[in-house]
Amino acid sequence: MARTPGGDRTTPTTRIHVVSDVHGNARDLARAGDGADALVCLGDLILFQDYADRSRGIFPDLFGAENANRVVELRTARRFEEARALGTRLWEALDVDRVTAIESAVRRQYAELFAAFPTPTYATYGNVDMPALWPEYAGPGTRVLDGERVEIGGRVFGFVGGGLRTPMRTPFEIGDEEYAAKIEALGEVDVLCTHIPPEVPELVYDTVARRFERGSRALLDAIRRTRPRYALFGHVHQPLARRVRIGGTECVNVGHFARTGRPWVLEW
Repeated sequence: MARTPGGDRTTPTTRIHVVSDVHGNARDLARAGDGADALVCLGDLILFQDYADRSRGIFPDLFGAENANRVVELRTARRFEEARALGTRLWEALDVDRVTAIESAVRRQYAELFAAFPTPTYATYGNVDMPALWPEYAGPGTRVLDGERVEIGGRVFGFVGGGLRTPMRTPFEIGDEEYAAKIEALGEVDVLCTHIPPEVPELVYDTVARRFERGSRALLDAIRRTRPRYALFGHVHQPLARRVRIGGTECVNVGHFARTGRPWVLEW
């Protein structure tokens, strides 16, 4: 007999691996589905800036590790306007088209990352992703879902991608009402899959960045109202708490995959 993450004693017949915040880790992503019936990815494939290794990512590739380090320090100190001003000066000095340069770098990452997805993969966007490019790279074994439901192994999974608007101004941030509408469209599901967490202090506080990330009140309300078995998410890399139970729902931060290289396992 095996124990599922929720604590039920069953003989599992379905095994799902879940990852989030991949941030360029194609090597481990290629193995993330080993032994699973399916892989679920909750977004943030792109590595724009690695806060742990500041020499890695699109920004340091363009502007060097020293400038990347300075930007991280400013953002960590919540001096977002100064960080944006520094970024503006660096782009002006580089004298290239910003949109073209970023898209070219993102395309290189997406080509490698989507090729690493196993079959089948069910994926939704993170706040640093560029959804408009995904159809070009998602192969027939990868299903992209946002505000949609799918049945996996007899259970209904609901997916909502993206993040809410913040001073960071990452690529796929949307308004609270638009996000709430996508949550509402799912209705009742067994497993609620999002990139960002519900608005619970222990789940949204990042202990290394030393700030509260944005969670969703609409997501929290939906969990209380519809009571899914699980609510799975990422976004907060070093949360104060990785698991919180809300009523009958196990809320789980499935981890910063870029750092750990290990998927979270769901069996039933």
